[in-house]
Parts: sequence; structure tokens; C-alpha cells
Amino acid sequence: MNDHAHVDYRIAHLKERLAAEALGELGIRIEARGPSVMAAGTVPTAHCREELLRTVNEELDGLTVHFDIVVAESTAPDHPEELA
Repeated sequence: MNDHAHVDYRIAHLKERLAAEALGELGIRIEARGPSVMAAGTVPTAHCREELLRTVNEELDGLTVHFDIVVAESTAPDHPEELA
């Protein structure tokens, strides 16, 4: 198996693992980018982001992974908004 096919296989395995877990519903994109891998998307909480990063790093250990994961968590403001 050549290196590119090996990376594609590992990405497919990661996607299967994410689909089997709650993280699979987040719609995270994971794709090979030359010699590295890109994981991008939006997660609802910082905890989900931490879990996602841990899972991706476990499955793709030894590969260079770039993350572009945004946390969409919205909390109530601690003060009223002042309009001018």
C-alpha cells in the first residue's frame, strides 16, 4: 500500500469511528492535503472540540494534522447590550 492510500485508509477508519460516536453528527470534514491531513468544521462546545482533537490525534498518530475547528458555543451575556 503506498503512502497516499495508507493515509486515505486511516482517514476512512477515523470517519467510521466518528460516525459510531456522538461526534459523527457534527459534520466535520477530514481530508488529505498532500502529506498532511486537514480537519475542519464547527462543534457546539469546547468539550466537543477537545474530544474531537483527541480522537483525531489517536487515529492519525504519526501524521501531520491541521485543525480548523470552530466552537459555536453561545452563552448568555453577563451584562445588557447598550445601544447608542
